[in-house]
Amino acid sequence: MSTMGGLHPVLATTEPMSRYRPPAPPMAPYITVEGEKALRDELEQLWRFERPRVTQSVTEAAAQGDRSENAEYIYGKKRLREIDSRVRFLRKRLEVLKVVRELPTDTNKVWFGAWVELEDENGGSCRYRMVGPDELNPALGYISIDSVLGRALLGKPRDAEISIETPKGKRSYVITAVSYQKPDAQG
Repeated sequence: MSTMGGLHPVLATTEPMSRYRPPAPPMAPYITVEGEKALRDELEQLWRFERPRVTQSVTEAAAQGDRSENAEYIYGKKRLREIDSRVRFLRKRLEVLKVVRELPTDTNKVWFGAWVELEDENGGSCRYRMVGPDELNPALGYISIDSVLGRALLGKPRDAEISIETPKGKRSYVITAVSYQKPDAQG
C-alpha cells in the first residue's frame, strides 16, 4: 500500500483536520425586566440552596468509603460540576445583559419587547413576543430577536409583509398587530 507524503491514502485530504469550530455568533445582550429577575432567581436558587444541598450529599456519600463504585458520590460530583458551570454562565451573562426598562420611541414598529400578531398565507394567525435569547420560550410565544423570524420582524410596521426561509420552505406573513406593555407590567 502506498502512501501520499507519508499519509494514509484514506486520511489524505487537502484540508487539515482539526477540532476547531468557529465561535457561535454573539447573542443579543437584551433582556426584559422579568427575564433578568428569572435569571437572578435561578442563580440564587443554585448557589444558595441546591449547591449546598448537593455538596452535603457528596460529603455524606464520600464518608461511606470506596468512591469508585459509589453511585451517589459519582452522581453528586457530576451534578456539582453542572451547577458550577451554570452558575459561571449566569454570572458572566448577567454582567453583559442590558435590561430594557423603557418602551421604544416608535411603538408602531416591531422592536424588542413587542407582542406581534402575524397572519400566514393560509389565513392562520399566531402571536409572538420579541425577547432576547435568554428568554426564549416557544410555549409562551416568546421568540428571540436573534432568530430568523425575529430578525425579519425587527423594525417592521403593522401591515408589513415578511418572508422567511424555513426547513419546510419559504413562508410569508403579514404583521396584523404590534403592541407593547410597560416594562414593569410585563408578563
